Order: sequence, then C-alpha cells, then structure tokens
Amino acid sequence: MHSLRYFLTATSGVPNFPEFVGAAVVDDVLVGYCDSDAKTAKPKQDWMKEFIKDDPTRGEWYAEKCFRNRQVFRDRMEGLKRRLNQTGGVHVLQRMNGCEWDDETGEVVGYNQYGYDGEDFIALDLRTLTWIAPKQQAFITKLRWDAEEERLKYNEYYYIYKCPEWLKNYVHYGKSLLQRTDLPTVSLLQKTPSSPVCCHATGFYPKSAAMFWRRDGEEIHEDVAPGEILPNHDGSFQMSVDLKLSSVAPGDWSRYECVFRLSGVEHDVVTGLDRARIRTNWVTPSEFPTGAVMGGVVPLLLLAIGIAGFMWRWHKNGFRLANTSDSSSSTDRDSATARTTSFQPLS
Repeated sequence: MHSLRYFLTATSGVPNFPEFVGAAVVDDVLVGYCDSDAKTAKPKQDWMKEFIKDDPTRGEWYAEKCFRNRQVFRDRMEGLKRRLNQTGGVHVLQRMNGCEWDDETGEVVGYNQYGYDGEDFIALDLRTLTWIAPKQQAFITKLRWDAEEERLKYNEYYYIYKCPEWLKNYVHYGKSLLQRTDLPTVSLLQKTPSSPVCCHATGFYPKSAAMFWRRDGEEIHEDVAPGEILPNHDGSFQMSVDLKLSSVAPGDWSRYECVFRLSGVEHDVVTGLDRARIRTNWVTPSEFPTGAVMGGVVPLLLLAIGIAGFMWRWHKNGFRLANTSDSSSSTDRDSATARTTSFQPLS
C-alpha cells in the first residue's frame, strides 16, 4: 500500500510560526515543503529533486499551489472566524487530501477533508460526490460546495485517476528509499523491578509492522499494552509493547517471547523474556553512595521527585479516510511541520 498525502495548515494567533504551511508526504516520508515565510516549494528528498529536474513543470506546479493555497486558506480562515464570532485567540484550519494505491490489487482510495481547531469540519465523499458536514457550523459550506458540480467532477477525476498516477511516479523515483526493508533493533527495557517490561523496536521500515507478546507460542492480550508506531528523525520507525510482570510467575519467564513482525519479511524477530537482557537505570539501595556523598544525592533525588509532579498530557486524533467506489533553523522548522500536520486532525 502506497500513499500520497498533502497537509495544508493555516494558523491565526500562533506566535513564531508561519501563517501557512504545506507538506507533501509519500509513504509517510516528507518529500516537499513550503510556507508563507520561505515563499517557495522545496523538495526534501534527493530522489524528489531528481524527479523535478526531469519534470520542471511539477516544481512550478507545487510553487503555484503553495502561493494560491496560502491566499485561499487565509480567506477561509477569516470567513470561519467571522461566522463563528471569533475575534481573537489561536485558531488552526487544516486540509488533508491525497490518495492511497495498492500495488497488488490496484485498489485506489482518495480523500479530501478539513479540520478546524482540532475537530472534524467537512469531508468529501467520493462515492456520492457530496460533502459531509459533521458539525452544524459547516452546513452552510456543504450546501455551497455541493452546488459546485464542476469542482466536484474535478475532485473525482483528480483523486481517482490523477493522484494515483503521480503516486506511481513518485514510488518509481523513490523506490530505493520507499521500497527498502529495514529490520529493527529490539531491546527489553524496564524502569523499576516492579514496572512492566517494555519490548522496544526501533529503526524499522516500512511502517507496516506488528508487535506483540506470546506465551508458549500463542499471542496474548491480557496484561499487555501495545504502543503506537512513531517516526524517527531518519525516516525509520519505532514502536513498543509492554508486558505486566505481575501476571508472570517467576518460573515461567522462559515461556514468554516478544515478537516483531514486518510486512513482506518471512521471519519474525523474536526476543525471549530474559532477566539478563533487560536494560534499566534502576539503582538498588545497596548501590547508593553513603556518608558525605549521600548528603548531595538526597537533595537531587528530592528535586527530581518534585519535578516529576508536573505532568503534561497531549491528545491526538486520527484521520478517517473516505473510500472511492473503485477502491533551531529552517531545517528544524521543516521537521516540525511534519509533526504539526498531525497535532490537529483532519477527518
């Protein structure tokens, strides 16, 4: 399964951040970027630079789309603020659009959806060629956009035919990166002797992977807490799955295994539950310094405990895709953009 997604973000009232940001992502890899400060579209992968060199019109198209969407999103943002009587504060308008293509079955899925201030706002249903408005505030927009038949027909053509065509070209140019297979480094981690054992895998590619614990060869779900797949800075991924040791009898450790499974790879990466393999920063009481040294350690520990009392929570939603009937520096800012495109959901 391959994907081409565009994330467009307009902000109002966000300090030290461009009022408009655009990102093009192929198979979860950032390949293009633009913002209202840079005022130009920049390829972010060597193979994308080669693609634009062979087809300069594509680079011109991205630059034009970036400039045009900056104006469109600014107008839409101001219109929404007026309609919702919002005179100040922080506001975020986003669009996520693109397509997915299964290179085995040929199935195509297209989507075009908007979110406002972290909530679903409006989305295109390609099966009926109508807009879905999950919020009452978007109903006026739905009626107006449903009446734009020419635009609806163009959306149908673009997401079912044109977008997959472009995606296939990108996959061809970037196959050395996008179609590689990297197995992870797997470690067993534990905070304290009573904490769950975390089986952590990092450095794998592609993203289509699964990780679980099993006992006597059978996958288990009780007392197991799987984590989500997260990106690494180098384009690879990481994930983890925890096992509560309270459910494991001391003599039964050898019956448990952590299994990492990567799509397209025949053999799993299996790591047995072995106390000697667990990595931890835990220090036993007998290892603490004594005497004069202890006097300096205790205040530091108390300070650490005090700091640990402050906790921040962050919440994140995912996209729901609509199927078709057929199917610090500027570099730091670019990296932050890929994250920004997911902190406010579009669905």
